[in-house]
Amino acid sequence: MTDQKSPLIELRAVTKKFPGVIALKDIDFDLKKGETHVLLGENGAGKSTLINILAGSFPPNAGSYLINGVAAKGLTPHKARLSGISPVFQEFSLAPELTVMQNMFLGREIRRLGVLDNAAMKVRAEEVLSELGFEINTEIKVGELSRARQQMVEIAKALLQDVQVLILDEPTASLTDSEAEKLFELVERLKTDGCGIIYVSHRMAEIRKIGDRVTVLRDGRKIGTVTCADTSDADMIEMMTGRKVDTLFPKVVQKPGKEAMRVEKLTSSCGGVKNVSLTMRHGEIVGIAGLVGSGKSEIARLIFGLESIATGAIFLAAKTEIRNPSPRKMLRNGICYLPSDRVGEGLAMDRPIRENATIAALDTEKFNLRGLMRRKNERDAANKVADRFSLRPLDIERRVEALSGGNRQKVMLARGILRDVEVFLFDEPTVGVDVGAKAQIYHIINELVENGAAVLLISSELPEITNLCNRTYVMRLGEIVGELLGDEVTENNVLNAIFDDHTRMKPDAQVPA
Repeated sequence: MTDQKSPLIELRAVTKKFPGVIALKDIDFDLKKGETHVLLGENGAGKSTLINILAGSFPPNAGSYLINGVAAKGLTPHKARLSGISPVFQEFSLAPELTVMQNMFLGREIRRLGVLDNAAMKVRAEEVLSELGFEINTEIKVGELSRARQQMVEIAKALLQDVQVLILDEPTASLTDSEAEKLFELVERLKTDGCGIIYVSHRMAEIRKIGDRVTVLRDGRKIGTVTCADTSDADMIEMMTGRKVDTLFPKVVQKPGKEAMRVEKLTSSCGGVKNVSLTMRHGEIVGIAGLVGSGKSEIARLIFGLESIATGAIFLAAKTEIRNPSPRKMLRNGICYLPSDRVGEGLAMDRPIRENATIAALDTEKFNLRGLMRRKNERDAANKVADRFSLRPLDIERRVEALSGGNRQKVMLARGILRDVEVFLFDEPTVGVDVGAKAQIYHIINELVENGAAVLLISSELPEITNLCNRTYVMRLGEIVGELLGDEVTENNVLNAIFDDHTRMKPDAQVPA
């Protein structure tokens, strides 16, 4: 139950400008004790700018910011934390070479007589992780953890101290359903204790589950604040996009043609993938579903040559075997991989859109004439694809790090468009992407298939699998435990295959209790 007295934090007419861009304009926002206040908006709407102001990462150019009724002047991230404001950003701030415990206490180490008290920090770190229900070894290096477990470390790190305001930016993007449920339980406990939660998410089911109020931003402006209980999904999406969204998924006409790729008995050197066989055909979307850690993402990485193959074979066009795959070799054979981790693997964040969009095609004649770069062709191609994908702002010399998550994903997609590609390997293509950008990405994938491409879609979001895929392989513990075709691709059947030890699937079978 929310406290209607003075808010924990309050923004009044806040404006934030960057060179050539007004990121926020006259924003009013407040957070009450014991409530979850959701921030909703398309990528680029201003959500990240707003939570960075709240966390002290940079100051507003105009307006006021009050914490417990007191003006927050000269706020820094450190001062914000001392005021009880703990952010968990979508892009992690972890040091990969440090352990889990060292990351959790970085900058706020416990000392005794001037010496680091590692024993005390270890005990406290284990206590917080245990309270959250996260089973993580505090002595392991963060760089050795999966993205899902790194997300858990970020959340635990934010809760080391007494928290009045917890900011969660797309916190479930890398979590399994059971891990997300634990997070939701934590949110409810914190609300009961009077903590205020600012929650950024594009998942309407999550917003419905834990949200009290929703503030919708569009193009840096506040469209309105509504209560979850009194506002429909359709109304919130219309506020967010400025248009009615009749359907998120396009009507995909699957016309499977000749075999584009075949994988036979593929096993990874690390043992994460075991004896996997699958086929892809031109004009078809093939899905891979499974829990985090099932090995589904590793399949694409093995095919593209990013991880070592122990045994098995990869064939193109039903007959040509690709031995010792590498990214260069696979690109030259018309295969493009788009990783789930845009920041860590997909993009050169400090380079412009132009370079990121064209980098995979720079060895082609279109952009390279006997070793000399054809700069005009590069600029023209980058401008054309940026316009086609509705990149905003439309400036190909803008650094990718300045873009929203959805626009970053579009830049990565452009990479496959600018080269002659027949097979696309998509790993979580809409992670951290808003509803409007999702619809655009789905339509782009549909266009690729209509033009005869073969698409492998690896996704943790079952609606993507069930609405887009003609066939779906289901994985568990590194192995394919079932294949679903056409009308068999339902959420019940996918979940049944994931959790049923006997791996016998029947259409619309009920998920085991």
